[in-house]
Amino acid sequence: MNLELFGPGLGETQRLLLGTLKRRGPCTLAELRSELGLAPATLRQHAEALTAKGLVAREGTRRHGRGRPEVIYHLGVAGEQLFPHAEADLLRDLLAFLARRGHGALLAEFFAQRAATRGEASLERVAGLKGAARWAEVARIFSEQGFMADVDVAPDGKPELRLHHCPLRATAEATDLPCRAEVALAEALLGQPLRRVEHGAHVRGICRYTPQTNL
Repeated sequence: MNLELFGPGLGETQRLLLGTLKRRGPCTLAELRSELGLAPATLRQHAEALTAKGLVAREGTRRHGRGRPEVIYHLGVAGEQLFPHAEADLLRDLLAFLARRGHGALLAEFFAQRAATRGEASLERVAGLKGAARWAEVARIFSEQGFMADVDVAPDGKPELRLHHCPLRATAEATDLPCRAEVALAEALLGQPLRRVEHGAHVRGICRYTPQTNL
């Protein structure tokens, strides 16, 4: 197995343990020992360390012979993420293909509907809020959706919504439709049109928006 598939901060033994769980599926420590040939104390120490990091999780028990049942370990959500995934590339290619085949209007409808559905669930949170309080709540909503948003004050004194991370980057590389939908959602939640002053595709990777009109 290519150990370089994994991220930093993991020793070779821990990487081998994760790889074994990926190949064999849920295992007890006894089953892992037979595969890796490690001392029980060493294996348990690594398994517990990986569990503490969320890379491995415990689920149920399994009995081997007449002894006590052993805990079953399996890859956690964070552990699964250490392995290569191609969904983002596939989605980007699919969207680009559909756009080239003339389905831009259908894609626009999809992203608009998706944003509108999320907006319905969020409008209640901003109802009755004004000024800085409303902008702060919108930033929290976008942060919960993975955008790492906050609010700053622009040089002209207007509030500025900043998105430090784009969870839709692969999609946005194929079409600007998700960007348009996100801006429309922000405008609906803030109750005013926005002007984009920086786009995440630039060097810093930040999207910044300010009101088009004075508050």
